[in-house]
Amino acid sequence: MQAQIDRRCVDNMRMLTVDSVDTAKAGHPGLPMGLAEVGYVLWRHAMKYNPRNANWFNRDRFVLSAGHGCLLQYICLHLAGYDSIQVHTYLLTYIHTSLLSS
Repeated sequence: MQAQIDRRCVDNMRMLTVDSVDTAKAGHPGLPMGLAEVGYVLWRHAMKYNPRNANWFNRDRFVLSAGHGCLLQYICLHLAGYDSIQVHTYLLTYIHTSLLSS
């Protein structure tokens, strides 16, 4: 049963990636889709964090140094319950940046 839940969660993360890139009409879905399972396992089963206390000293930190894959980090933060990260805000920023560079 847990394996089914995990699979469905990863699939939902991938669909959030697809929806985000489609809505922005720009972006790079490869890394977020390819590493969705890794992100899920880290955030769901390995990392220690508390979205209600983001300043908790002993929390784990997630650093992603692949700029094109930052959507994965935003999705993980959004699904973990961090209020300051909204996929919608990311999309608006990405759309605005894409329009400026056109």
